[in-house]
Amino acid sequence: MTAGGSASRRAQEVRREERLLREQWQTAREQARRWELASEGERKVAAQLLVLVARGWRLLVDRKWPGTRTANVDMLLVGPGGVFVLDVKNWRSAPQTTGGRLSVDGEPRDEHATKLLAVTKVAESAVASLGMSPVAVQPLMVFAGRRVDAELGRIRLLGEREVGPALLSEPRRLRAESVRAIADHLERVFPKYEGSSLPQMTPSPSPSPIPWRPPDQEPSDGLIDLAALRDAAIEEALRAPVEQWMTFLHPDQVALVRRNWAGPARISGPAGTGKTVVALHRAAHLAQRTTGRILYVTFANNLPRVQATFLKDLAPAVADRVDFRSLHSWAQEFLQDCGVPVRLHRAKAGTAFSLAWAHQGRGSCLTEIDPAPGYWQEEIDHVIKGRGIVSFEEYATVPRRRRRASLRRPHRQAVWALYEAYEERRTERGVHDFNDVLSLALAEARLRTGQRRYAAVIVDEVQDLTLVGVRLLHALVGDAPNGLLLVGDGQQAVYPGGFRMSDAGIDIRGDRGQVLRTNYRNSREILDTALAVVAEDSFEDIDGSNTSGRRDVDLTYHDGQVIRVSQPTQAEHDEALLEALRTLPSGARADAAVLCLSMRAIGHYQRLLDRAGVPVCLLEHYDGRPVDAVKLGSYRRAKGLEFKRVFLPVHDAALTNGVRSADPQVSETGRERDELARSQLFVAMTRARDVLWLGSINGPGRTRPFGDRGQSPH
Repeated sequence: MTAGGSASRRAQEVRREERLLREQWQTAREQARRWELASEGERKVAAQLLVLVARGWRLLVDRKWPGTRTANVDMLLVGPGGVFVLDVKNWRSAPQTTGGRLSVDGEPRDEHATKLLAVTKVAESAVASLGMSPVAVQPLMVFAGRRVDAELGRIRLLGEREVGPALLSEPRRLRAESVRAIADHLERVFPKYEGSSLPQMTPSPSPSPIPWRPPDQEPSDGLIDLAALRDAAIEEALRAPVEQWMTFLHPDQVALVRRNWAGPARISGPAGTGKTVVALHRAAHLAQRTTGRILYVTFANNLPRVQATFLKDLAPAVADRVDFRSLHSWAQEFLQDCGVPVRLHRAKAGTAFSLAWAHQGRGSCLTEIDPAPGYWQEEIDHVIKGRGIVSFEEYATVPRRRRRASLRRPHRQAVWALYEAYEERRTERGVHDFNDVLSLALAEARLRTGQRRYAAVIVDEVQDLTLVGVRLLHALVGDAPNGLLLVGDGQQAVYPGGFRMSDAGIDIRGDRGQVLRTNYRNSREILDTALAVVAEDSFEDIDGSNTSGRRDVDLTYHDGQVIRVSQPTQAEHDEALLEALRTLPSGARADAAVLCLSMRAIGHYQRLLDRAGVPVCLLEHYDGRPVDAVKLGSYRRAKGLEFKRVFLPVHDAALTNGVRSADPQVSETGRERDELARSQLFVAMTRARDVLWLGSINGPGRTRPFGDRGQSPH
């Protein structure tokens, strides 16, 4: 070793240490500068939010992220518009959102969005114990010194001057006492971050059913507060417009909205238990957490318009990723996209059946059971084609679910001959019927099993679909986790025929089958009146279980009433209905409905109301937006809806002049029709929340003034 070598090495080490210290100092200096900028950004944003605090909002700043050691949450904001989780940024340039990615000056910043969504999920869990829906908690990324208004999935990006007006424009969902109680709860879940230099901004107290207390004062018993808030929220939701149930659900319902299922799932329960509400929240919840589209399907074509309107108010950021469709309209569009020609022509298909009946059915043994061709057209539509049966051997032994009339082999042979004659004449005319549309779509879907068009499919009123329709929707997502959700109740089936989920190859196990048991819509008087109609009618649900017509449910609503009006003539009956509608309180027409069994009756009452100057909105045109007009439509079109006041003119005309099915003079097919009519009447009755008006005629004109039951389900 040469002289001075040791000193040289020591000098090199000192220089390395100097460079390292300089680098560490520069890093610390840059980090401190960034923290200073972040703090200044938070102050700027907080200053913009002062106007909200003055209007009853609660702003919690610089809170600890529970479950982490050092992570923090910039701001939590609770107000009339809901709960908002804010991440404040003070970036050197404006953000860009391209292809679902976040960046600034070309540099990716997706980790910031990931963190914000993670802390939003914690906030969702915190308020779920209060019965607040997860879709009422919204993540916001706010940029100091920037003008921004954009979306990144469920995250909304706003500038510091845009955030205040945006939040003030949110629909009012929370009352003042709910705002305070929720904010108090979040203060306990997200404790104050030590060393925070930003003040907690709290509005002045005001009289309220839930006492206000300073944010630093802990409650004596948090559980009592939560229970009180839940009870108050549910009670208010029963009396308030739709925005209230958009915000608050029962905690059991919230759990279903947020649950992860390993495969297909089903939610069932009696009328009024909130199945559709849960399904809508589930659609929004899944849309917020997936990148794919969500398909929400019902059988009737008016309900999707109403549900789409509700979802736009519920979760506007993801509403455009949920497709609300009736099954047949979706299937037609699907076939068009696949290049499969569809020649749907209802009138020509009807003519084909009429000719087939004239040549093959009218003189057959089928008239011994029922001479009406409509019964046998239903047999073809709902049993043969509805189940996708293509051979007589299969039809000869298939269980005819929800069909009471027993058919021996000769009768089934006659039905099959009628079916073949119909198919021959339909084919000659080159047209399809509604069942053909679903069968063609199912064949195409099975050819494209590897092409996932949807992340999830939600089926509302599933009991009204045919087996082929259920198989089609199952084929779109298979048994993927959270892929298929079936929602419905077998007691509310309003079409003949039926199926079991096992027939469709759908296996729902364990907790993937959930039953709601609390009625949030009907009072005891209204529900008992409706149940009396179907009390003797047991039914088979789609899971194969047989259930009594009178089911026990828990009730939360107690203020409804039943008004019975009996008049000797049709004219006096109708005048009593007009008088009831004329004397409605101001604004009550918007939440009132006149429901009828047949299209003929709908036409009669539309003319009657028009002549009397009572504004009318047909259910087939109703889209869920408030309109100052009485809704008018069929029992079937009212499914999935509810109204404060429901009027059922000549409601008992649906039954066989009051004769119960046990009468030996009533045929098997007559009992089947009466059972279906009672089911439809039950559905109509249970649409009522506050008032159920039941009209009847007790004079000579009593016998079915609108006896035709035919109506288009599409």
